[in-house]
Amino acid sequence: MAKYLLLKHYRGAPAPKNDVPMDRWAPEEVTAHIRFMQDFAESLKETGEFVDAQALAPEGTFVRYDGEGRPPVTDGPFAETKDLVAGWMIIDVDSYERAVELTGGLSAAPGAGGEPVHEWIELRPFLEAPPTVTE
Repeated sequence: MAKYLLLKHYRGAPAPKNDVPMDRWAPEEVTAHIRFMQDFAESLKETGEFVDAQALAPEGTFVRYDGEGRPPVTDGPFAETKDLVAGWMIIDVDSYERAVELTGGLSAAPGAGGEPVHEWIELRPFLEAPPTVTE
């Protein structure tokens, strides 16, 4: 089994087919989208492929260590909106092909007008072992 992170972005990926921002969806469209995501996660729980999923708020703060005895720095540089992650799902599957299949299914979540969003979702494998340096 291999773990993969499925990243949903606010912006930054190629435009999805149904490219209406969620803040312009009707309340029942948002509810249908969230229900789809929950049902998708439930189906993965039944197959043992679900690990975790979380949605994220659009706001956030960059924090940096600023030296011994100094408070962390919490201002600038800030990420562009396109870099913000909307949420994630972690899956544990038998193959890369299965990970791609599931990610494609997640991309079919309904959006504006009840039509599938066809959003781009970033699929990233977990690092299985730390890299080694050879000379």
